[in-house]
Amino acid sequence: MEIEFWYEFASTYSYPAAMRVESAAKAAGVTLRWRPFLLGPIFGAQGWNDSPFNIYPAKGKYMWCDMARICEGAGLTLKAPVRFPQNGLKAARLALLGQDEAWGAAFTRRVYLANFAEQKDISDECVLAGILSSLGLDAGELIARSNAPENKDRLKVQTEEAIARGIFGAPSFLAGDELFWGNDRLEAALEWAKR
Repeated sequence: MEIEFWYEFASTYSYPAAMRVESAAKAAGVTLRWRPFLLGPIFGAQGWNDSPFNIYPAKGKYMWCDMARICEGAGLTLKAPVRFPQNGLKAARLALLGQDEAWGAAFTRRVYLANFAEQKDISDECVLAGILSSLGLDAGELIARSNAPENKDRLKVQTEEAIARGIFGAPSFLAGDELFWGNDRLEAALEWAKR
């Protein structure tokens, strides 16, 4: 029994999902795989050059109100990011290195907190290095590895896999080939995986 958690660091609803997915999966007895990817190519294929929450102002206004309710209910701090959406490319490259390592989940959560709770610029390598160092990791070595051509290619391939598997937004959960989209669909994904 496994679910895959597909997330993008610029995604608002991926923030509360990232903060609860690990404990929810553990409580359900379901194995969890963290899968960072990029929404930019997916949005670009639809003709969007920005977040749909910016393109459609009424949708954006609703999303921020909804996020405030979700975060309050979950006990999470929510502050408007330094810009929205932030560029999560460098963070995603690092998360890809950690997706199968013990530090990956903690790094991912810290990046979301930096973005949506601490108003830090997650495209800044100094911010990312600080997060890595706070986890006891060699920031310089990991940043160098994340910027290597083979890791950049791995992120492109992982994003292409997301597209091939029908993912169109984040957060998304895959239980086998069954797709569940949105923070509020986590429990349904876990139940499906258990079946």
